[in-house]
Amino acid sequence: MNKRFWRFAMVPALLLAGAAIGQQFPMLDMVANRVVQKYQQSSCEQLWQERAAKQGQPKSEREQQAVQLLHTDPQMRAAFIDRVAAPIANKMFECGMIP
Repeated sequence: MNKRFWRFAMVPALLLAGAAIGQQFPMLDMVANRVVQKYQQSSCEQLWQERAAKQGQPKSEREQQAVQLLHTDPQMRAAFIDRVAAPIANKMFECGMIP
């Protein structure tokens, strides 16, 4: 009985923790939504063309700052990756960009 109680008690706690992370980084939430939306709305051909066009080009200053921020804040990085990894990986798999 006691184990069962703790399992049910953990679910709301985990949900609240996830909501707190989203509230903790509202800007990250907005950027992550844009990234996911871009991948979901782009065709495979568009993604392939964009990938080819970006090869060898330097990142914009804004993009460099965002990446630097993710490097310095492990909690923010984890929250960002948790939000974007699955949708991006699924789209790349569908498009043959990853095996």
